[in-house]
Amino acid sequence: MKIHFTYIRVRYAETDQMGVVHHGNYAQYLEMARIDWLRELGISYKSMEENGIMLPVFEFYCKFKKPAAFDERLKVETRLRELPGVKIIFDYFIYNEKEELITTANTVLVFMDAITKRPIKCPQYILEKLKS
Repeated sequence: MKIHFTYIRVRYAETDQMGVVHHGNYAQYLEMARIDWLRELGISYKSMEENGIMLPVFEFYCKFKKPAAFDERLKVETRLRELPGVKIIFDYFIYNEKEELITTANTVLVFMDAITKRPIKCPQYILEKLKS
């Protein structure tokens, strides 16, 4: 499956009293990486929402191996685990500037109709882009 890299510079406000990235910021890092992954594929998250398709997070898992610190440049590798049905699953690998794996994560999102708030299958146009 397609792999994409997103680079993030850790901001001071994202660190805690110990000088490391607070765990709550990782959800935002993954979101940024996921949106970049979709954009690279030619899929606009904004356009999806404007067309009545929402993609809420259903599951979120994160394992911290090493801390990240202020002003570090992180590399977030985003991978699609499998072709989506109703759910779309992403795996993430976050590396520090020394190319050390510091965090692994995955998210499960669900395609949802914005009006009915019911799960729907992955739109065909997205499947076509994933298969090409």
